[in-house]
Amino acid sequence: MLGKLVRYLDSVVARDPAPRSRWEVLLYPGVWALFFHKISHRLFNARLFFLARAVNHFSRFMTAIDIHPGATIGKNFFIDHGFTVIGETALIGDNVTIYQCVTLGGSNPTNGVGGKRHPTLEDNVIVGSGAQIIGPVTIGKRARIGASAVVTESVPEGATMIGVKARSTLVTAETYSKKFMPYGTPCREPCEPAPNQRVDELEEQIEALRKEVATMTQALGAAHEALDRAARTPDEPVCKGV
Repeated sequence: MLGKLVRYLDSVVARDPAPRSRWEVLLYPGVWALFFHKISHRLFNARLFFLARAVNHFSRFMTAIDIHPGATIGKNFFIDHGFTVIGETALIGDNVTIYQCVTLGGSNPTNGVGGKRHPTLEDNVIVGSGAQIIGPVTIGKRARIGASAVVTESVPEGATMIGVKARSTLVTAETYSKKFMPYGTPCREPCEPAPNQRVDELEEQIEALRKEVATMTQALGAAHEALDRAARTPDEPVCKGV
């Protein structure tokens, strides 16, 4: 038991540069939320639904993280900060990292039957802050969901998704993002530029062209003035022989 706890704390330290020791990690709300979830999940599986909910509500009050007792969570799951919601039928693999204000929400079945209505996150997935993953979609292994992205469709293995509605950054998954990416969001990395980014680049290019044209116009005006002064200067007298 102690060995598993140490390995878990070490996995958190490997993903978060802030803590100076394992003792600091023990104060993280995400760690306590996972601890309470293990209790509530066992109660849920034992069909002690009221007790499971009671533990869940206490955990939410203490940590600001709401993990439904029915959610299935793998090894080394890390919630960095809080205010996260994870639904009942969510399935989370090993070494998954979720940042603050993330929702693993469910779709609303029109037939009234619950079923699988929350996302499945496979191993080594990273979900950036504010991301919303809705419905029984599957986020493939090593996929990255960028900050504030809204995902309503399944994501292939290794893909990096950004935007609303989330779209792939078109980066080759086999050669990119194999290491840990904080917040699951590429920063000045090879990815598809957003529309606003393209507009900003065009404005920068236009401003550079304006400055270049102004410099050329100033130089041309100076040349014209020099020619005018030269034209107005009287010719020097010519000495003729007697």
